[in-house]
Amino acid sequence: MSRRALITGITGQDGSYLAEHLLAQGYQVWGLIRGQANPRKSRLSRLATDLSFVDGDLMDQGSLVSAVDLVQPHEVYNLGAISFVPMSWQQAELVTEVNGMGVLRMLEAIRIVSGLHGSGGSGGERIRFYQASSSEMFGKVAETPQSERTTFHPRSPYGVAKTYGHYITQNYRESYGVWGVSGILFNHESPRRGAEFVTRKISLAVAQIKLGLQDKLYLGNLEAVRDWGFAGDYVRAMHLMLQQDEPSDYVVGTGRMHSVRDAVRIAFDAAGLHWEDHVEIDPTLVRPAEVETLCADSGRARRELGWEPSVDFTELMTMMVEADLRQASRERDYAEVLSASSW
Repeated sequence: MSRRALITGITGQDGSYLAEHLLAQGYQVWGLIRGQANPRKSRLSRLATDLSFVDGDLMDQGSLVSAVDLVQPHEVYNLGAISFVPMSWQQAELVTEVNGMGVLRMLEAIRIVSGLHGSGGSGGERIRFYQASSSEMFGKVAETPQSERTTFHPRSPYGVAKTYGHYITQNYRESYGVWGVSGILFNHESPRRGAEFVTRKISLAVAQIKLGLQDKLYLGNLEAVRDWGFAGDYVRAMHLMLQQDEPSDYVVGTGRMHSVRDAVRIAFDAAGLHWEDHVEIDPTLVRPAEVETLCADSGRARRELGWEPSVDFTELMTMMVEADLRQASRERDYAEVLSASSW
């Protein structure tokens, strides 16, 4: 019988790539959906006939117990979160409820459905749980690069909430015998990234500027540095973590740093444009507490999981620009057809 996986946040960037990967592995894939009117559900339209959905909300304990009990998953991937870091200063309580307490509620649902009451665990096969931790937990970094042993010093409400989710997963592993791991993933992008994230903001703007639909791109700190990879690579690491004999946490990243300025230059080059002609700095876009340098030491994941990234940063930014150019061209052509037909 094929294995069953339950994914929270299935309509997000990572959720959609993970669903594709697990379906290719022969899984039955269930997505946790908060109501049927999810505006991003269309992202999964090409997979719709292969997926199943169950109602649930990371802010509602009862709904999670019901969902886990109905699906009876072998694996649960908790990718559901409010993932835009700047928003966490404006809505800190909401972000903490979803990104922090939501993890606790899902762990409790697994514990209740599995009948776990102590560290000895239950006799049968345990549900394996993956928590999406974040490099933002490192924040004001104690060392570079960052590994599984690096101390946390989060610099945003988002990072603080993710740190709670990380530690409560560890606590349920040690206290109740929940088979739970956290993947400390560094920034990962794709053409499916939300428009509010800086890499996608850049690629979307480049497409619009190339087509003459926009002239300027406004950004904050061009010197901020990140370890950026391709989301499709990172979901492979998530799956590999749950296939190990024993649960353990892993750092996942490329180990290479690039600045926002690098991202801008590569993206504009991909479209044959000069970035200096179009980019302006907007001080209001600078974070209250910036995380300056994040770089992964993913040596353990490479050794123990056999994981390697397949897409480098130049390929990633070029992929995103080309995808946004295709989409923007289709939208422009469609608008022209509508305009002509109205005559």
